[in-house]
Amino acid sequence: MRRPAKTRWRCAARRSYSAALRARRMIVLRSVIFGERAPFLTVRRRLPEDLQVAVTLAYTFGFRMQSEVLTLERRHVDLEAGTVRLGAETKTDEGRVIYLTPECARLVAAQVARVEALQRRLGRIVPWLFPHGGTGPRAGTRRKDFRKAWTTACEAAGAPGMLRHDFRRTAVRNLVNVGVPERVAMKITGHKTRSVFDRYHIVSPGDLQEAARKLAGTIPGTTAVSVIDAIPQLRENQGTGG
Repeated sequence: MRRPAKTRWRCAARRSYSAALRARRMIVLRSVIFGERAPFLTVRRRLPEDLQVAVTLAYTFGFRMQSEVLTLERRHVDLEAGTVRLGAETKTDEGRVIYLTPECARLVAAQVARVEALQRRLGRIVPWLFPHGGTGPRAGTRRKDFRKAWTTACEAAGAPGMLRHDFRRTAVRNLVNVGVPERVAMKITGHKTRSVFDRYHIVSPGDLQEAARKLAGTIPGTTAVSVIDAIPQLRENQGTGG
């Protein structure tokens, strides 16, 4: 039996909305994986201060959120040395010491101060770096996840579908692209095998263009300016008749 016209319209509208949402998610996914910082910062601003620190650690170093970031204790942080120590209880069963960037060191120091203030208010020891705050029964206990807060922040920032686990791909790309040796990058992100590490290192068209720029001038007959750099100007000239 043929559906009524109103029902057919509603089904078509839902399909159109779903397709648009999937397309938007793919745009967000590509921007995050390929290391674009703006979408991440837009979402981060909409999170509470403690969660801003957590996602920055994951974004910068590729830490696993639930098994590595949210399990951190204050004893794992050395503010004087500027390091955090991930213990053997992580997914790879190997401890590792990570030196913090200036931004991360500043954020972690502020988070330690917030936990110390919470500890004084509760009148008891709070060992976790990312405990629940507030005054409820969970105050001071370890935060195990924050999916609802993350989803809300993504939707408010116009970036639905951004996944925290994608930050591991972002971190791998960023580390390799700035020249960090791959064995060192693997130690930072906690990848034990090269095959998994390579899967996370996704090559973008921009990477291929940058390779062409670096090759320019190293081959006889070429110059230090790559033809890649001239393509946008050539298209502009063609469009204006110049």
